[in-house]
Amino acid sequence: MITILEAKRAGMFGRGKIISNVVAGVIVGIVALPLAMAFAIASGARPEQGLYTAIIGGFMVTVLGGSRVQIAGPTGAFIAILIGITTKYGFEGLQIATLMAGLMLVAMGLAKMGGVIKFIPSPVIVGFTAGIAVIIFVGQWKDFFGLPKVTGDHFHEKLLHLVEVLPQFHQTTLALAILSLLLVLFSSKIRGMHRVPGPLTAMVVATVLQSAFHFDGVATIGSAFGGIPQGLPSFKLPSFSMTQIIQLLGPAFTIAMLGAIESLLSAVVADGMTGEKHDSNQELIGQGLANIAAPLFGGFAATGAIARTATNIRNGATSPLAGIMHTLTLLAILLFLAPFAAEIPLAALAAILFVVAYNMSEMKHFAHIVIRAPRADVVILVITFLLTVFADLVIAVNVGVILAMFQFLRRMSDTVEVQKLDVHALKLELKEEGLSELPTGVLVFEIDGPFFFGAVENFERALLQTGTDPKILIVRLRRVPFMDITGLQTIEEVFKKLQKRGIRVMMSEANHRVRAKLWKANVLTMLQKNDYSDSFSNVLKLACTAAAESESAAKVQ
Repeated sequence: MITILEAKRAGMFGRGKIISNVVAGVIVGIVALPLAMAFAIASGARPEQGLYTAIIGGFMVTVLGGSRVQIAGPTGAFIAILIGITTKYGFEGLQIATLMAGLMLVAMGLAKMGGVIKFIPSPVIVGFTAGIAVIIFVGQWKDFFGLPKVTGDHFHEKLLHLVEVLPQFHQTTLALAILSLLLVLFSSKIRGMHRVPGPLTAMVVATVLQSAFHFDGVATIGSAFGGIPQGLPSFKLPSFSMTQIIQLLGPAFTIAMLGAIESLLSAVVADGMTGEKHDSNQELIGQGLANIAAPLFGGFAATGAIARTATNIRNGATSPLAGIMHTLTLLAILLFLAPFAAEIPLAALAAILFVVAYNMSEMKHFAHIVIRAPRADVVILVITFLLTVFADLVIAVNVGVILAMFQFLRRMSDTVEVQKLDVHALKLELKEEGLSELPTGVLVFEIDGPFFFGAVENFERALLQTGTDPKILIVRLRRVPFMDITGLQTIEEVFKKLQKRGIRVMMSEANHRVRAKLWKANVLTMLQKNDYSDSFSNVLKLACTAAAESESAAKVQ
């Protein structure tokens, strides 16, 4: 409702806007029709369940999400995850996992985590997206070529079995699939067809041919699923147990994370095309509520669809009215045209998914990163991609994010400098005190950068290897934005070692947060009275006085 109210205040429901939004919604609804069925079948569900997901999920995201023009429904990105869940836990298990994921997304939105999701590094996103594309592509070989069913628990096993049975392809199925693929790619370039979506053209032509000639051996929605029921889905609460909930926590979290990433990426793309700004936290809440509602009416996981959202905007969408029309279009098709779906060849849907997989792979972007990016980012990209394909998406994303985090910490630690300040660097400070150089036995070090666990090694090495032991060592903290517990513990340990060597340690210029942490960790209590000050000048005066007293005492002795 928030997006609807905002759109109304912005004048997006004016007379001049209504027609363009209605047209955009109808067009994107037609585009979503073959995709919703194809994604459902590829995810191990029935085709009508994809339509239910697009209708229920799409409506909820439109009304309750954080973007005015977002179109949601089943997407290709989910296929690799959902087919695994469906295979292992059944479709009801998938629905339970989707509902749990919805609750997680709502919690993430309420916790204001919309901005955090955006920090997942590009190599991780591109890597797992390209991996999903490969899984989708290979997963459609059976229907595209008309192959017998193959078995295998892992991707490489299925791939080997598919290659083995490839010579057994069904000629008519392959011919329909190739024709459908060509229509998806090129039908919009035919004069007068530029406004007709390629996937819709391919599906209609292949269906008409199959209806007219009834080709033997060509798998259709009717032969595989018995057609699509005509009518609205009914409310049904999935039955579940505590054991199922525990088993599905991992899959549900994966659905939630991927759904969050995909929907927010889609919203960002929409912002770039419209010049508007979405509410990322509200978007997560809307996506969560959509995933709670969809499985209660026969659907499964839904998220923002980048391609359908872009189509929506290109055709004139400026308000949630377009998303509502998208839902009503699919609902009308389900109510009045469902009986005709029985003749839709699965080969045509496989051809549509071939194109979806290619577009998802972002081959040019993938190649660009491999060629131009730093070596560490390329390694993260390739590892995430390979783990997605050959292991598991959950493992791939976790490993990719952890590797990216380690790489970030390494880079951050390299930026932290612990340097010894010479007379030139302290020229102004010394001039203010009427000095031309530091007193004998006084050294000044400065920490420049966040002092966290990744940077402690530089600190230890610099301060413990001072050459000839000074009498006084001043540590300046003016350029330290924060410290973590490892940094505090390291300072304490280093200071103890320096004090055992008879070196007096002084500190200065910590910001209020760092100073509070130093007091709380009892680091400043280790120093002599007044050996810490917010002013370097005060510490320098004290150091000069102490050095002079020490020198006088040495002369007396």
